[in-house]
Amino acid sequence: MSERESMPYDVVIVGAGPAGLSAAIRLKQLAADAGSDLSVCILEKGSEVGAHILSGAVIDPKSLDELLPDWREQGCPLAQTPVTENHHWTLSKTGKSAIPEFALPPFMHNDGCYTGSLGNLCRWLAEQAEGLGVEIFPGFAAAEILFNDDGSVKGVATGDMGVAKDGTRKPDWQPGLELHARYTFLAEGVRGHLSKELMRIFDLRADCDPQVYGLGVKELWDVDPAQHVPGRVIHTQGWPLSETKGSNGGGFLYHQANGQVALGFVTWLNYSNPYVSPFHEMQRWKTHPAIAAILKGGKRVSYGARAINDGGLQSVPKLTFPGGALIGCSAGFLNVPRIKGTHTAMKSGMMAAEAAFEAVAADRRGDELTAYSAAYDKSWVREELSKVRNVVPMVKKYGELIGSGLSGAAMWMEHWGIKMPFTMHHHPDHESLWRKDLVQPIAYPKPDGVLTFDRLSSVFVSNTNHEEDQPVHLTLKDPDVPIAHNLPLYDEPAQRYCPAGVYEVVGEDTGDPQFVINAQNCVHCKTCDIKDPTQNINWVVPEGGGGPNYPNM
Repeated sequence: MSERESMPYDVVIVGAGPAGLSAAIRLKQLAADAGSDLSVCILEKGSEVGAHILSGAVIDPKSLDELLPDWREQGCPLAQTPVTENHHWTLSKTGKSAIPEFALPPFMHNDGCYTGSLGNLCRWLAEQAEGLGVEIFPGFAAAEILFNDDGSVKGVATGDMGVAKDGTRKPDWQPGLELHARYTFLAEGVRGHLSKELMRIFDLRADCDPQVYGLGVKELWDVDPAQHVPGRVIHTQGWPLSETKGSNGGGFLYHQANGQVALGFVTWLNYSNPYVSPFHEMQRWKTHPAIAAILKGGKRVSYGARAINDGGLQSVPKLTFPGGALIGCSAGFLNVPRIKGTHTAMKSGMMAAEAAFEAVAADRRGDELTAYSAAYDKSWVREELSKVRNVVPMVKKYGELIGSGLSGAAMWMEHWGIKMPFTMHHHPDHESLWRKDLVQPIAYPKPDGVLTFDRLSSVFVSNTNHEEDQPVHLTLKDPDVPIAHNLPLYDEPAQRYCPAGVYEVVGEDTGDPQFVINAQNCVHCKTCDIKDPTQNINWVVPEGGGGPNYPNM
């Protein structure tokens, strides 16, 4: 007999990000309009809503306008800072050239957008959801998928609390809780471990490209008031990744409310040189004269990192499975050239909610929400992703200079209604690494502690914490692979692609190398799960409430 208690709901949502919260709000709105009752709950692995949310962010309010039309008058923190300026720079090592705004198609502009903390937006959305009767459980990680006898998804179970590192039960042990639902939405964000499992079980990626990713490393700074222009948005491409063959990405710098600047750097994870360190590329980027001038006299107040979906249209999987759906970044709706995915994630949650409400009203359960897939196929989300579907593959194939020119022409053609007759495809990021003997190691500058920093001091200001005596949530399918395979071929790249210093190789100088996992440092970015060349690392949820606690990110 199971020791776990169970709770029944109409819809269970895993993840209190913009997609999950939008789905919950829309479900409750529809129920209120129909005069019916609908039970909805959200599980959130962070210690509070927003604790694990990290984004730039410049947000298109299109979906927010549809979901909550009076959000500007209701105290939503996003309303504080509309975008006032838009700049796009191409950087050389010491200089920059600006791409004029008229060179970009209108759908690439930021008119009508806002910049601010996505975490704070989610906290506000959670208040709206709870006001409608949604039950939100922060600090509870969905650790297991539950199935009905017919194979459809029955719901999820939270992880047991109080399990020691060796798997034994500590005195404060508590069993997980089962949440049963007519329909379960996976809104875990990028590379969610339950989403990954459901994609495998139901073969949801059979008819799409592999998902590809970037790693965004972000900092929040209090800057000199003389350098702060609320609403100024800057994007960069080129240096420093232009110095390393086979690498692409770019930076962002957003002037937000209260004298703060959110800045970060995204390294596409298809890079080929195993000595690339996305964290150190971000630190190096800050030393560019144009970036350093803005930060001079300022102080870093927070740090975080998160993988982002870069695959776009051709990497969107089948969205439904018996008993549920993938929404938001669990599926991958980021518009990479616009660097915006909040509006598309929210809309996906709303479309799934409408399909689920219709099903519950008809007293259905456990079937496929085909109305959600049909709505997506006809939606502006799909149309928006279609216009930019070849941008990332073109830059990857033809390089920064030629690729950017070709992709710019492709976007203008789409804007003029000239549909490109082909779609370029993606290859998995973990297959792209070259052997270490084919490349040159990269010598990154030492941090100065003022403008640039090391990883451990960065993790400290991310407020990351895990209960140390718990099973390691970074699991190895084969513990011998890091030293026997990755070290001789790639100088074990986990030492460098992790932005939190989780992975180390110690003892090389004595001839007895050991692979060490400092799981307590993990900021849940998922890069290791993505980039490990043999896919040997499997990220699973730690005990609920662990991980970063991002303020204002």
